[in-house]
Amino acid sequence: MTMRNNLRRIRLWELTLTAVVMALPLIPTAPAGKHFTFIRTAHAEEKKLDTSRLVSVGGDVTEIVYALGEESRLIARDTTSLYPEAALKLPNVGYMRALSPEGILAMNPTAIIAVEGSGPPEALVVLKNARVPFETVPNTFTRDGIIAKIDRVGTLLGVPDKSKTLEEKVAADLDTAIADAEKRPEAERKRVLFILSAQNGRIMASGTGTAADGMIKLAGAVNAVGVFPGYKPLTDEAIIEAKPDIILMMNRGDGAGTKNEDLLAQPAIGLTPAGEKKAIIRMDGVYLLGFGPRTASAVRDLNAAIYGG
Repeated sequence: MTMRNNLRRIRLWELTLTAVVMALPLIPTAPAGKHFTFIRTAHAEEKKLDTSRLVSVGGDVTEIVYALGEESRLIARDTTSLYPEAALKLPNVGYMRALSPEGILAMNPTAIIAVEGSGPPEALVVLKNARVPFETVPNTFTRDGIIAKIDRVGTLLGVPDKSKTLEEKVAADLDTAIADAEKRPEAERKRVLFILSAQNGRIMASGTGTAADGMIKLAGAVNAVGVFPGYKPLTDEAIIEAKPDIILMMNRGDGAGTKNEDLLAQPAIGLTPAGEKKAIIRMDGVYLLGFGPRTASAVRDLNAAIYGG
């Protein structure tokens, strides 16, 4: 009786082993030359992300990919991805807030990594339903937000060691730049008015929660209109009451936009300390507002432009 039971156990073991061996060819393996990352979902499951043909949306995302040394995966980028210069050689899929799903899918990507805030929403729905992985990178305009971006992109690309090295380097640089800016006493900090646009005499300025607001604070200055969220058109009275010492704007490389002399000719601007001193600072928009690996340098440059040095 005992021998019969042992034979049954051996037979059951043989059948189990045979089933496992037969199933082995069905287990997927990564094709040669592909870049796969296992991403853990909220349900503790893992999905495989192929980033061998990657479309990046957001200048900060693209810059991080290059800073990680993983640019060989990129097949296309959006309009805001202007740095490094090598990125300009990639096909352009359009502005990050006005994406065309057809244009992106025509590139036959294996994955899309986009910074939070990309859109429009209907375009994202099409992309997410196209069976091409669409991953989002959080966008918070703080020192920690930059580190979180690098970590997220590094995780998606499956290069945690490279990501950790870059995070440590960027964090140390940021901490030094921010500490230097914070040495200035509160009473000596200048009021900065960031103007997004001034078409037809209508001033669109930055309140709180924007990249401009974040940069002004990191550079050791005060947002002159930090009393409302987002961007908002200002009345003449609001401009005068803001009493900005400095006007900050993006430098448009194409020559478009409001010129300094036209801005200073506006009566409300002329009645501010910034207008009286003709104190207008212009910086490259991607560099100033990108909140990527170069932000520490941007903080130093903005601080120097505001206070001299």
